Amino acid sequence: MKKIAAFLNRFFKIEERGSSIKTELLGGLIIFLAMFYILPVNSYMLGSLEGASVGGVFVATAVSAALATLIMGLLANFPVGLAPGMGVNAFFTYTVVITIGFSYGEALAAVLISGLLFFIISITSLRSAILKSIPKSLKCAVGASIGGFVAFVGLKNAGIVMANSSTFVSIQDFLVNGEFSQEVFLLVSLAFIGIILVLVLGNIKNKISHFAVIISMFVVALLSGVLNLCGFNTPGFIGQSMSGLTLDTSIWQGFSSLFTNQEHLLMLLPVVFAFLFVDFFDTAGTLMAVGNSAHLINEDGSLQNDKKALLADSIGTMAGAVLGTSTVTSFVESTTGVESGARTGLSACVVSILFLLSLVLYPLFGVFGSVEINGVSFSPVTSLALVYVGTLMFKQIKEVNFDDTAEVTATFVTFVAMLLCYSISYGIAFGFLTYIIVMLAQRRGKQVSPMLYGLSVVFLLYIFVDMFI
Repeated sequence: MKKIAAFLNRFFKIEERGSSIKTELLGGLIIFLAMFYILPVNSYMLGSLEGASVGGVFVATAVSAALATLIMGLLANFPVGLAPGMGVNAFFTYTVVITIGFSYGEALAAVLISGLLFFIISITSLRSAILKSIPKSLKCAVGASIGGFVAFVGLKNAGIVMANSSTFVSIQDFLVNGEFSQEVFLLVSLAFIGIILVLVLGNIKNKISHFAVIISMFVVALLSGVLNLCGFNTPGFIGQSMSGLTLDTSIWQGFSSLFTNQEHLLMLLPVVFAFLFVDFFDTAGTLMAVGNSAHLINEDGSLQNDKKALLADSIGTMAGAVLGTSTVTSFVESTTGVESGARTGLSACVVSILFLLSLVLYPLFGVFGSVEINGVSFSPVTSLALVYVGTLMFKQIKEVNFDDTAEVTATFVTFVAMLLCYSISYGIAFGFLTYIIVMLAQRRGKQVSPMLYGLSVVFLLYIFVDMFI
């Protein structure tokens, strides 16, 4: 044991970074518990798509998270967990597949291409050029807007908001065919309880706030399971079989159909860019946040092993696409482990192992599922996670310079377009174009980078193809 401990200490530089093996093991457990919610949320979100399955996405989520996090731990020696990211999985599901019309395999192909580009960016000087080319305000505007979009999806999945022929959306009225529905009332009430609970726990100023999502999900899941056992139509404890754990291979058919469908081929570039944009800047921001907390910042302000950390993220994205899930990215929840003392990649290796072990829990995941009533799906357990993560992402709005009208206008357009068009890519496109137009109107066009002008052409092509072809 002493030899193993000595090897771990030497390999991960544990004592050098002021930590201990016990602290790293505990930190890894804490990070995993803070990230655990992605397993049911991602599985049921992507698993609802035609051509996908809950079991297949569950395997892809767990295995890709384990692989990417292991690489992060061994290669970059960073206490960071990775998994399919919130926000980008909503873009994958509700924009690329449901709105644009990509098949599940085609969307996975786009993710793989974005991962390959991320890999190229990570090993070249392009990463610093890209970071400098996009104004911080636009990055934050996109992040905050995605938060609003994700929260809206959560409220929709919870059944709290519903379609309305007069106002487009409205609050749930609990009527089915003109009569009060006890089933709808129970499902919406469960979701409402979960959302209130996660918001309360998340805003308590102590360590319990780090686990607000997982605690709230298990409380609502328990309530739902008990109600199901009592005969009510809510998600129950039983419903998934280990035989459903299969790997998805539709990405290869997706590549074939993508390059033979002219319309989808024209849409590929902006879709890939949106995947890449969200992943790249989300990862860069998360790594800096974790690096600051773990004291892994060099004297010049750069992040230690930043290239290796980005490589781990890009490899995870490519592996996740091949396995059958959306973009894998670094989770800001990793800061929970850092705050508990984790400083090295050993904690990431613990997270990796726990993701693999979580595969045996699949039969219990029926309680995290949804119930369909008159063609409308209600997901009382997972919807609370979407709402809460949305509120966390919206905090980025504080980084926008509200004294600069160009930034404010672009932020507003990004947020409104993303929600009203129900499309993250449209939000990014209209926001970037608005920023350029306002900057030109203010005779500040020289302050806009050439890369941003180039992207505006791509977005105009995207809008044209989507609207007229």
